[in-house]
Amino acid sequence: MAKRCYYEILEVERTVSGDELKKAYRRLAMKYHPDRNPDDPSAEEKFKEAKEAFETLSDPQKRAAYDQFGHAGVNAGMGGGRGGFGGGAGFADIFGEVFGDIFGGGGGRSRAYRGADMQYHLKISLEEAVRGTTVEIQIPSTEPCDVCHGTGAKPGTGRRTCGTCHGAGAVRVQQGFFSIQQTCPTCGGSGEVIEHLCEACRGAGRVETQKTLSIKIPAGVDTGDRLRHAGEGGPGEQGGPSGDLYVLIEVKPHPIFQRQDADLLCAMPISFVTAALGGEIEVPTLDGRIALKIPAETQTGKVFRLRGKGVQPVRGGTKGDLLVTVHVETPVKLTNEQKELLLAFERSLIGDQGGEIPAQHRPRERSWMDSVKSFFDDLRGE
Repeated sequence: MAKRCYYEILEVERTVSGDELKKAYRRLAMKYHPDRNPDDPSAEEKFKEAKEAFETLSDPQKRAAYDQFGHAGVNAGMGGGRGGFGGGAGFADIFGEVFGDIFGGGGGRSRAYRGADMQYHLKISLEEAVRGTTVEIQIPSTEPCDVCHGTGAKPGTGRRTCGTCHGAGAVRVQQGFFSIQQTCPTCGGSGEVIEHLCEACRGAGRVETQKTLSIKIPAGVDTGDRLRHAGEGGPGEQGGPSGDLYVLIEVKPHPIFQRQDADLLCAMPISFVTAALGGEIEVPTLDGRIALKIPAETQTGKVFRLRGKGVQPVRGGTKGDLLVTVHVETPVKLTNEQKELLLAFERSLIGDQGGEIPAQHRPRERSWMDSVKSFFDDLRGE
């Protein structure tokens, strides 16, 4: 009887990836394994069929030959006895290879593991954020133990072959009807154990310490930005690479300026006389003081834009501006003479006819009252 297509047996497309192929075989192997189907004679045949298909398609060379020539391209290399449990790796070995990841299994010596990433919270001033700077920070680190020189063994002693795995770094564990290979729990996969632990590092081979790093802060950074320093994180295991260090930036509050993206905001008090008659005031910037002309009849809340006096963004773009909001200060602690002068000034605004100060001298109040009148008219439906 002609053999069925291997792709059809595993119920996959010809473009299937290696991972998807493994998943398909896993599903069928669990479904048709004879130990799980003792009353179904056909289960063993289906299991053998799936196993043969997987062994062929999981090998890149055999898969290429099968795709080009079909069964004729691989039958010569199959040896006629590859199906079932004889003539090659048993189901336990196949299971350990295909399913070992489910149970944390694997084989051989311990793999190298990358070290953990670390994060450092760095507070800097607004001036440092805008101009850029270099700061030194201290982070936790490890270094080889001076006592055992990194071996983890007490001076004068060494390592011996692990008695559990006999140096293999892995052991076989029986789970039900499956036998799978796992990393040795005694030596952690190294194949060796320390006879007498170093008292200084307790067998780790490394001791905790502090490391000083010089961190360059580029101009224009802002709160929330992260700077990556490759290889400055936690140390790797079993010869693996170190993790990375991420420096998280926080810009401290400034007594004068606030930052809004690339712009700087500043609030400036001005006198009643300057607001009414106009004048010139000095405004602080991060580059020094600068003169700002105040036109006559300036009202509280007026915003003046000083172009190019903001921040150059770290990722490029147009430099921001300095936005100066003026606030008219009300005179306080007036003398009697000053109070009389203000009353005389008010009478001069009112004129000989009496009443209130004319609306022409109260532009904001007039606008506000018009808004109030419109609001109440809308409520009455007028």
